[in-house]
Amino acid sequence: MEATAGQKRKERKKRYKEKFERALQQYKNVLVVTVDNVGSLQLQKIRIALRGVAEIVMGKNTLMRMIMREQMVANPKLESLLGYVKGNMGLIFTNGDLAKIRTIVVSNKVPAAAKSGTLAPSDVFVPAGPTGLDPGQTSFFQALNIATKIARGSIEIVANVHLIKHGEKVTSSHVALLGKLDIKPFFYGIIVTNVYESGSMYPAAILDITPDQLLAKFFGGVRRIAAIGLAVGYPTEASIPHTIANGFRRLLALSQSTGFEFTESKAFFSRAAAAPVAEKKEKAEGKKPEKAAKVVEEKPAEDDDDGGGAGGFGGLFGDDG
Repeated sequence: MEATAGQKRKERKKRYKEKFERALQQYKNVLVVTVDNVGSLQLQKIRIALRGVAEIVMGKNTLMRMIMREQMVANPKLESLLGYVKGNMGLIFTNGDLAKIRTIVVSNKVPAAAKSGTLAPSDVFVPAGPTGLDPGQTSFFQALNIATKIARGSIEIVANVHLIKHGEKVTSSHVALLGKLDIKPFFYGIIVTNVYESGSMYPAAILDITPDQLLAKFFGGVRRIAAIGLAVGYPTEASIPHTIANGFRRLLALSQSTGFEFTESKAFFSRAAAAPVAEKKEKAEGKKPEKAAKVVEEKPAEDDDDGGGAGGFGGLFGDDG
């Protein structure tokens, strides 16, 4: 009988190893998750929601690390993931959109009552108002320093109470009070902590960054590099277009003040002079005039010899930064 049980365990271990090895070879992206206070029924619902787009693999950490070390011979990048296999965790394998997969995972939460001795995953507030409890239980609220009054034959809480702070240990008094008020303050579910993407590890919070935010940060850096290059007179790929534009404006200013013309200045001033004429013609024909470019005569900045400042910079990238 014992031999049969041992064979079954060996067979289960073999099947798990084959499944884990296939996942490591088939998928290039992994979400590292914690599954504290997550029940089997809730986990099964998440598996169903991810069917066809991702695969959840749970198991003993020692066995997972052993299989990963074996696979590192063929895929050394797995070493960056190995250090995160610890605690009550699991791995979600996918080749799909990581942000969408995480949204599906974290949106599946269930309400849960407070448990004594656990750390609160969020702040807990008890709202002001009637509790439905009889006046005989007033001493219970007094022990917790909660202001109450008797109204219409029941205890009423005078003001909102910040009962438990995030990360604070839940006590038996907290549990008793929330139980009396029939409040289930917490929501438990899978929490995505880190992401493994094609060999790189990074915090899951990075997935919250949108493409627009990423581009804004990139161009913010470009603006700073261009501004520094212009300020110190050091040419960079970001500052050269502005240096050329500043130089051209100075040439136009000299051309206008001295009367000396060159091909580009003739073309520029002829277009500037033609714009009001075209606008008057369109008005006479009853057409809505197009917004003409406003020509502003600029004086050279005092620090033009030091690189021209950041004069032409805002025109290309905006004024923010």
